Amino acid sequence: MSSTVPRWFSTLSLSMKQLGRLPWLLDALPSLPAPRGTVGASEVPSLFREPYILSGYRPVGQDWRCYILSLFQRHNELLNVWTHLLTVPVVLLRCGAFVGAQGLTLEAPSLPLLLYMLSALTYLSFSTAAHLLQSHSELAHYSLFFLDYVGVGVYQYGCALAHYFYGSEAAWRESTVGTLYLPGAALLAWLSCAGCCFAKVRYRRPYPLLRKVYQLVPTGLAYVLVISPIAHRLVVGSWHDSTLTRHALQVLFFLTAAIFFSCPLPERLFPGCCDIVGHAHQIFHIFLALCTLCQLEALLEDFLAQRHSMLQVHREGHLLLACASFPILVFCCAVTAGAMCSSVQKQLRLKHE
Repeated sequence: MSSTVPRWFSTLSLSMKQLGRLPWLLDALPSLPAPRGTVGASEVPSLFREPYILSGYRPVGQDWRCYILSLFQRHNELLNVWTHLLTVPVVLLRCGAFVGAQGLTLEAPSLPLLLYMLSALTYLSFSTAAHLLQSHSELAHYSLFFLDYVGVGVYQYGCALAHYFYGSEAAWRESTVGTLYLPGAALLAWLSCAGCCFAKVRYRRPYPLLRKVYQLVPTGLAYVLVISPIAHRLVVGSWHDSTLTRHALQVLFFLTAAIFFSCPLPERLFPGCCDIVGHAHQIFHIFLALCTLCQLEALLEDFLAQRHSMLQVHREGHLLLACASFPILVFCCAVTAGAMCSSVQKQLRLKHE
């Protein structure tokens, strides 16, 4: 015991000496760049300006690390980033807990659910990256939003697979819509990605109404088709079913999100007052995240109800073929975005020559 105490004091004195050297060690580490303060709309190129948003823009051309650190800076994209960034771990933890509890593997009945989970995480992650980093340069702005549109198309088809195999009724599947549903959903998912990419490249601010047409028509048609098996259940099903309540909420949240995506409210009524908090795209993000969370819970319940009868209701070959089309759609969307990105690079090169 007598020898233990001196050893303890000796160790403590060495630790104090190491702490004394800590400031020197910190000074030796490379310092992170500090993001510059935000600027007004007139101080950034027109590409980065949003209608009726007058301030809170991050300057263009900073170090990439500045935009990453802007996660903790006050600017007009901050809530657009955090709404989807925070949803990612919520979805990831919920999916991880469900997969672990149910012992899901890559067996045929669970494949559509796993692809849906992947598609949800993809669109949330791509959206987060786009809004966080897009102010770096014109090329970064275009490239990252093309990536965002890939996420939109992937998510649409992920939803279609899950709705068809877990959320549809036999009467709906035997209808004309049900017969054409999966190929139609794949085509419209690609058109949504392509239409948004084309509108982004083709039109400059101030944007004409035609730009919204290219964005909203394929996306709107895709949603009408993708949600049709759920809409059928809401019409013919029993509202005492808690799963239908969650599906009804996902529809309500999506339609509310679509309104705010289409209309710049409330910033149109109060220009400059909603720059940091409260503009339409932030509200759109919030309702879209709520839609995804309600949809996830409803589909998990649908999966548990359908899991053991899946291969009796759907032929295994049909199910595997539908799931195999998912990576094909991802590839088509990625190629489309890549082609648009190459076109933008050429335009920017000619612009600066």
